[in-house]
Amino acid sequence: MFRIAIKMLRGDRAKYIGLVLGIAFTAFLGAFAASYACGIATRGFALISENPSIDVWVMDPTVVSAEQPIAIPDWALDRVRGVEGVRWAVPMCVAGADLRFPDGRFQPVQIIGVDNATLTGLPAVEGAGSADLLRVPDAAMVAPGGTEGKLQTPVRPEDQWPATMPARFRADIPTRELNAGDEVLINDHRVRIVGRAAALPRFPPRPLVYTTYPNALRILPPEPHRLTFVLVSAKPGVDHRALAERIADATGLAARSSSDFEMDTVKWFLTTSEDVGDMTAMLAIAVLVGLGSTGVLLLMFTRDNLRYYALLAAMGTTPRWLVAMVFAQVGMSALVGIGIGLGACALAGKLAGSLNFPFRMLWFTPLAGALLVIVTSLIGALLSLGPLFKVEIATVFAGR
Repeated sequence: MFRIAIKMLRGDRAKYIGLVLGIAFTAFLGAFAASYACGIATRGFALISENPSIDVWVMDPTVVSAEQPIAIPDWALDRVRGVEGVRWAVPMCVAGADLRFPDGRFQPVQIIGVDNATLTGLPAVEGAGSADLLRVPDAAMVAPGGTEGKLQTPVRPEDQWPATMPARFRADIPTRELNAGDEVLINDHRVRIVGRAAALPRFPPRPLVYTTYPNALRILPPEPHRLTFVLVSAKPGVDHRALAERIADATGLAARSSSDFEMDTVKWFLTTSEDVGDMTAMLAIAVLVGLGSTGVLLLMFTRDNLRYYALLAAMGTTPRWLVAMVFAQVGMSALVGIGIGLGACALAGKLAGSLNFPFRMLWFTPLAGALLVIVTSLIGALLSLGPLFKVEIATVFAGR
């Protein structure tokens, strides 16, 4: 019976192709929306992912994500170091600033000040550069942070503004990427670029400037507090969550293990990011397309083949087998459509990655697309069963 059902499905090629393409589009949108959400989430806690050696993050009690840098008192560092189970603790400063290029252009950047002694918090250095160069006063390393063309400096010396003489800005001058040896201004402080850091892309994308904590204090405007995070490494055998609770009790600050802080950041993005609305719209379109393709096309297919179902019923086929035939047709279409849709999503992911789009297909994102297809296909199949239950055997013998 199942073989007959599949032959009936393939016999109407136009409806079969439309059904498969509709299901494929549903699978594509479902997997793409889930992968887009994963890309946003993983880029949102990129600062945490860049520091795998950190076990506990200490911050202001109001901070619930890595995207909410708020300064805490300087005494927090010494108090955290005195908590039992802490192997070492280092400071980190995260703040926004405006970087001025030699031709006078401004670019908002994020300053990340890392520990001067250990350089904990600094990603790997690109090329042949050395991380030790960062300890030089007013030295910094830059990273695009998911942006393109934001860290461009003039190629020709005559296009660079003299330090004491303003000049007319021109947007058509040739530029190149900032690299070691270039100089820029941040808050009227001269900053010398000593290399490029292989930092992870951020969301929202923004250029990054890495420097030491003392350099960050010199570069940034004076404020009562500049310490943003205390990065903690636990002693061997110490549970990270238990250590975070002890630090929170001893300091009155918030302390989260790295895994918990990542999840906090994901939840924060899901509840506050406007991009969640885009993902919801994608899923809504996928559901509508899935229901439209499976429900409408299957209903049309069932109506067009009522005479054959009536003939099978006249030959003794039970209603249960007729229903099973419909579900076999749905299963066949869903299987082919899922394969096409997920394959298209994987190709789109390759293209998105080349365009630096926040897309990350994890192991469960194809399952999300497949699950969406299964739900919509089952609903569509149920909607198409109405005419089947009303079929009359006399229809065959009446020639209708």
